Amino acid sequence: MQNTISKTYNDTNKKVYRYSENNSLLDYIERRLRNIFSEEISSSNSIFIHVKPSVIHKIALFMSNNITRSCAVGIAGETASGKSTIALDIINTIETFAQEYCIKNAITRINTDDYYYDRSDMVKKAGSFAEFAKHYDLDVPEALELELMKKHIKSLLFGNTVYLPEYDMSGTAIRRDNVKLATPSKIIISEGLFTLTDKVVDAFDFKIYVDVSASTQKERFYKRAQERGLGDSADEVYENASNKAKTHIHPTAEKADIILSGEVDRESYRQFINKLLGLIKEVHFKTPVLS
Repeated sequence: MQNTISKTYNDTNKKVYRYSENNSLLDYIERRLRNIFSEEISSSNSIFIHVKPSVIHKIALFMSNNITRSCAVGIAGETASGKSTIALDIINTIETFAQEYCIKNAITRINTDDYYYDRSDMVKKAGSFAEFAKHYDLDVPEALELELMKKHIKSLLFGNTVYLPEYDMSGTAIRRDNVKLATPSKIIISEGLFTLTDKVVDAFDFKIYVDVSASTQKERFYKRAQERGLGDSADEVYENASNKAKTHIHPTAEKADIILSGEVDRESYRQFINKLLGLIKEVHFKTPVLS
């Protein structure tokens, strides 16, 4: 997909931007962000496949405190696309920064998978999760209580604490409700198959889709299937997941502000997040250079 941030920005990448009373903090941050994004897009192994130009201005609004409330980030993609790994790397990198600068409540994770409906009785009746999976479709949005997830995100954005559910992914299909305390934080981040589907997508300020090649996704899927004990049902589950993704997941990429590659080395994601955090450090933890 053609990147929509023009690489002509490279002409200004060498400049050092400064801001004054006539050059607002918002303008300064937005220019610096355009540099950071342009450099990454132009790199030989960029984490980006597609970026909407408008997303940079919105990030600048939050970074400059023109928008003072928390922001919500939603990450979606096919099974085994790398979305969970990317989300965790983002969280860990931000938490490390927050610890260094004594920032409280920097980021809260909401796992979309925790909103699968409890189907433990059906698993017991089937005799195993593998048998259950043959007759119950986990690869449609209706398998999750996305309305509850949206309610929890909105509540956090309004500054309220909430208790989140927890779904057992080991093969019991048990969901325990109201078990994980989530506190309001500067960033609410959620990832999952159906994070950008209609019932929940408008809860997010920033929408991210993780894309991956079919070969890589399949390899990862079967490795995970073995770990989860899907056995002979793995082929059927994979075929169903792939078919349902065409209907329920692939179209959500059109709603994304950013499409990421799920195959880039993890360190590249961490380095990019650290560049964004470096800008926050520059404008909020140092005396700005005025011109």
